[in-house]
Amino acid sequence: MPTNKFGRRRLVAGAAGAVGAGLLGGCDRLSNNAQAENVLGSAARLSQWAQRLLSPKQVLAREYTEADLSPYFKPNGSQDPDDDDYQALADKNFVDWKLDVGGLVQRPAQFSLADLRAMPARTQITRHDCVEGWSCIGKWKGVQLGRVLRQVGLQPKARYVVFRCADQGPGSSATKYYESIDLHAAFHPQTILAYEMNDQVLPVAHGAPVRVRVERQLGYKMAKYLMRIQLVESFGDIEGGRGGYWEDEGYAWYAGI
Repeated sequence: MPTNKFGRRRLVAGAAGAVGAGLLGGCDRLSNNAQAENVLGSAARLSQWAQRLLSPKQVLAREYTEADLSPYFKPNGSQDPDDDDYQALADKNFVDWKLDVGGLVQRPAQFSLADLRAMPARTQITRHDCVEGWSCIGKWKGVQLGRVLRQVGLQPKARYVVFRCADQGPGSSATKYYESIDLHAAFHPQTILAYEMNDQVLPVAHGAPVRVRVERQLGYKMAKYLMRIQLVESFGDIEGGRGGYWEDEGYAWYAGI
């Protein structure tokens, strides 16, 4: 068994390395090529397959101690949504905020902040890794996404969880930020809807009233200013069809670390 496992690791690493080397060698020439985009997508799927093949199904991201907390946690993305509805909710400390959970669920529901706080909570100290190259360690408290999904029940065709947010993406696009993960990530014990950071109410700059924490993926997957959750069979007909705001701009859908 140990020999077979080692052989499997070598096979996966070799396949991923071969794909990566080929892509890096011609990245400039391939940047605007549709066929190349399909190859890049295949490489991302290979990375996802490799990580899940070599890791236990619910392996946890590393958790730290309070002594490891970053003295300053840099906000990522938007820091104060320019949205009238969001600002009206913020003015009342989000007492009127409701999280809509619908799509391919058996019991569509709305959850207030008080509803989420009344559920059993998970607290975790983890490292946030940004695609820009910086990292920070923070303490998060919230309800596990899987617990919320079990309350509404999933229809058999549900495959992905789409997060809809209050903030508009950067640049000239009018698209509101959105992200998606599969059910494997959604039911991971460290995937939470966080409403506290470092033992304080989640600040606006970090996504108040609720943000997603998907601790085994990069920061752009952790949607802030959450307004709606939608269960879908496919995200091919949502916005740019690639599963997220930055994915529509060319980022990988699977951002595992």
